[in-house]
Amino acid sequence: MTLTPSQTRKLPTQAIGAKIFHWCNIISLFIMLTSGLQIYNANPVFGGRAGLHIPPIFTLGGWLAGGRHWHFAAMWLFSLNLLWYGIYILITRRWRHRFVGANDLKALQKTRNSKRLIYAWHRIAYTAIIPILLLALLTGIGMYKPAQFPWIVDMFGSWQALRIVHFASVPMVILFAVIHSRLGQKAGGTELTDSMFY
Repeated sequence: MTLTPSQTRKLPTQAIGAKIFHWCNIISLFIMLTSGLQIYNANPVFGGRAGLHIPPIFTLGGWLAGGRHWHFAAMWLFSLNLLWYGIYILITRRWRHRFVGANDLKALQKTRNSKRLIYAWHRIAYTAIIPILLLALLTGIGMYKPAQFPWIVDMFGSWQALRIVHFASVPMVILFAVIHSRLGQKAGGTELTDSMFY
């Protein structure tokens, strides 16, 4: 049986701005993760120099200074990309459909519509990641320029506490990426998630 044009399933498409944002995020996050592990190896957050060391195959930079160069270069790409995307969703008014609202919280309590629940959880995840990203950037800046921003170190009580909070933000961002991808697949299948990149 052949489908007529009216019966053919329409594949999802994404705005070019959203695709650029996602590609830049993936590239910058990968560089920051691997170079961050290289920095970690120089003085592990937990256990000091005797702490767990990451195998070189998972790190980028070759040594401490190399890891820092890659990390901070990717940090600028990531930060400017987030700023650009914030302006983009503000101008296009996409923010109205991206972040959690009272209706989403009500849906979690009352609705039995699986699609509605998926969208509600997606908006909750989108909203929850904002303070985590801001915390990661704030603590990163505090470690990058402690002399210029000593108040950031003071906010967390000590240099070591600052490092722990920054390090802890990494698994939370990775967890968000996994949840975001899984919810996207549940909402529109692999075609939806693939359309964000191709």
